Amino acid sequence: MSRDPERDRLTGRVARFAKVGAGLGGAAATFGVNALFAGGDAQARNAKALKETLGQLKGPLMKVAQMFATVPDLLPPEFAAELSELQTNAPAMTGAFVRRRMAAELGADWQGRFASFDLAPSAAASLGQVHKATALDGRLLAVKLQYPDMQSAVESDLAQLRTVLSLGRQVFGAIDTSEIVVEISDRIREELDYGREAKAMRLYGDFFEGRDDIAVPRPDPDLSTGRLLTMDWLHGRGLIAFKDADLETRNRVARTLFEAWWTPLIKLGVIHGDPHLGNYSFTDDFGGQSGGGRLNLLDFGCIRVFPPSFVGGVVKLFHAMTTNDREAEAAAYRAWGFKGLTDELMDVLNIWARFIYGPLLDDRVRTVADGVAPGEYGRREAFQVKRALEEKGPVTIPREFVFMDRAAIGLGAAFLHLSAEQNWRKLFEASLEGFSEEALAARQAQALAAVGLD
Repeated sequence: MSRDPERDRLTGRVARFAKVGAGLGGAAATFGVNALFAGGDAQARNAKALKETLGQLKGPLMKVAQMFATVPDLLPPEFAAELSELQTNAPAMTGAFVRRRMAAELGADWQGRFASFDLAPSAAASLGQVHKATALDGRLLAVKLQYPDMQSAVESDLAQLRTVLSLGRQVFGAIDTSEIVVEISDRIREELDYGREAKAMRLYGDFFEGRDDIAVPRPDPDLSTGRLLTMDWLHGRGLIAFKDADLETRNRVARTLFEAWWTPLIKLGVIHGDPHLGNYSFTDDFGGQSGGGRLNLLDFGCIRVFPPSFVGGVVKLFHAMTTNDREAEAAAYRAWGFKGLTDELMDVLNIWARFIYGPLLDDRVRTVADGVAPGEYGRREAFQVKRALEEKGPVTIPREFVFMDRAAIGLGAAFLHLSAEQNWRKLFEASLEGFSEEALAARQAQALAAVGLD
């Protein structure tokens, strides 16, 4: 008797919904107990309870929590610290299960399409895992295989997302998270579409074609589906391996990262929206004095395409802040989608904007933190913004702003790890050469059409 796929998906979604609901119900009970017996560490105990609940659930909701943990000023330090520790290491699929999943994607003879295939994953994350393989022509491959029934899990978890927010309504305070929820939901759904990720990979590959110092894996369409993505395996070491390198090497790492992230934004209106340390690596011969080696850009599931007007707002705010032009600052915030701008609200937004733009506004060689301890970096500004918004009233964060801000913070964290010293303003101004919204719109349309990415 054949099974009904729709029934299976519905059954899976109901089961996931029940499991998530039970987990969050337990967290809610803990929140209530902590409220009754509130002490100085009630916030910390609440944060720990939520982290433990999400860590047990794994999957998309855990990934959402990690995203929230990286949005500045959205969570108090206790919640951000706990949620940032969540590891995207869902239990790996067994070898037998991998065989079944591969057969479902490539057919019963799937093993004959590879010279070799390692059934043990090289890496496991919240939505899938990566296997190392060898192509029939000898190329080394990375095979990204999605966990089963992820679509049902995603929809169930996103439906419960507002429950998480209601549990911590007092946590989010004066920040209206409605647009943040919409944005994160859309990006999570996109990450399930490996066909879209392959297009994004080709977009970046085309953009950096001809560069010896920046590499992007090539997808293999003959060995890929909507839930299976096969690509070149790029050898490299993580950024942390360079923390103790000489300053010249660390500075070159930072410069290359800066260019790989900012240039596609300015020239194509796209960013890599998930810049955590596992999403890029460097070849063993990467060095400052030799000038050799390359940066490998990895994982293109979270690529955000921006309207040219939004990128124009990024550039406008930079110029406005360099000249203290109040009207130009307001125009930039409107281009970003902030509504109901008042002088008081702009003062609050400028606290955070001057923190984000700080290294770009300072025309001198400096570290990103410029003497501020890494653990304290941005905390004072975040506290000021939260206190001010509590007095002035709530603000709705435009959805486009979410991943722009998240990616900028993630990139800054990489520079902090390196203790890199640069004239960040000169690097940024070099990326702006020839910029106009009209030119960006034309290049973006052409580049997206070339790879079929909308």
